[in-house]
Amino acid sequence: MRSSPEWTLASQRSELAFPDGKPAYNQAQAVAEASRCLYCHNPPCVQACPTHIDIPSFIRKIATGNVKGSARTIFDANILGYSCARACPVEELCVGDCVYNDAGIPPIQIGRLQRYSTEIAVREGWSYFTAGAPTGKSVGLVGAGPASLACAHELRRLGHACTLYEKSQVPGGLDVTGIAPYKLRGEEALQEIHWVCRIGGIDVQSGVEVGKDIAWEELERRHDAVFVGMGLGPDRRLPGADLDGVDGAVAWIEKMKLGTVSLEGVRSAVVLGGGNTAMDCLRELAGLGVPEVTMVYRGTPEGMSGYKHEWEAAKKLGVRGIFGATPAGFVGEGQVSAVRIKGAEGEQEVPAQLVLLAIGQARLGEQLRPLGIHADASGRLIADAQGALSRPRWYAGGDCTNGGKEVVNAVAEGKAAALSIHRAMGV
Repeated sequence: MRSSPEWTLASQRSELAFPDGKPAYNQAQAVAEASRCLYCHNPPCVQACPTHIDIPSFIRKIATGNVKGSARTIFDANILGYSCARACPVEELCVGDCVYNDAGIPPIQIGRLQRYSTEIAVREGWSYFTAGAPTGKSVGLVGAGPASLACAHELRRLGHACTLYEKSQVPGGLDVTGIAPYKLRGEEALQEIHWVCRIGGIDVQSGVEVGKDIAWEELERRHDAVFVGMGLGPDRRLPGADLDGVDGAVAWIEKMKLGTVSLEGVRSAVVLGGGNTAMDCLRELAGLGVPEVTMVYRGTPEGMSGYKHEWEAAKKLGVRGIFGATPAGFVGEGQVSAVRIKGAEGEQEVPAQLVLLAIGQARLGEQLRPLGIHADASGRLIADAQGALSRPRWYAGGDCTNGGKEVVNAVAEGKAAALSIHRAMGV
């Protein structure tokens, strides 16, 4: 077990092969882009943001040279505003709702402007928030991903002690291990986490798995409230997926982000699934030099849950898609050599020396049923709008409740739960 260490990542990581997909603005570029904003009344971009950042206000401050104030406006609403600027699908959220879209004018690049302010703030170590007067209350938080970090920071501002229990050796959850490296690298996410923890009093116990190293009931005895932000479980598997060269998509991405993945001898790779994890895998495999990358999806291109702009980006890298087909098995003895698929044209084999399963992840809510905490049929925890679970003093947010949305959703849910916890404390 390690308590709030100086977290570091391996110096040799496959993710370092990727250049920045949307390079940072310099000052002149940022001011020019900010000056295009109409500073709308009742702006739709704000409503499209799950954390409801005052977007016109932070952009106006960039235009007038007040970068420190701009970052303050962002962090007031979203303490992980830096990683969200890099990772958010802004095309589907704030940028997608910019009024310029309706006029046929390029929308304001809100994400890049948000990155401009927050990146400077994190790099320079600007401090905006202090811990509140101690209340004598403590909260245990399961997992140290975005939901728990946002919850803990808000709780510290309100004066409550916080301990995060993280089974991995580094905090951050998918912010560190899952975001495509051309959007955000692991060390950049860790830099932000260090900055968030500067408020003091956020104790991260890494290498501690709740339910294994510490009982859920013990967590309840130690703390006045418990927040569950444990994310999702392991990749779902398929029958016959025990051949070498068949891996879960999330697990493979984590290996690529935290260490190195060998693609020697991989001429063809297949990704099964059509969600955003699949989209990331497609672009990452192509970016790492795999000559042939194929996506197999059971539905139509229009029916994919993966974002359209991500699929368009993948196609530009030479990725191809096979639609209306489902996996029927794997070919190979020891090492996979092909995937058998069934579609409208019958059964066929798609050559592959690497197959990634992007068909979803397990839900972990079943672990909490013995405590009387309700989960749905898929194992997703059932929380109310304020994050409260069915057991008193227990709360949750992030992927374990929403099923796997964006970082910004996890931040919004973590902050909402913190305010609900504070109200329940009665201090």
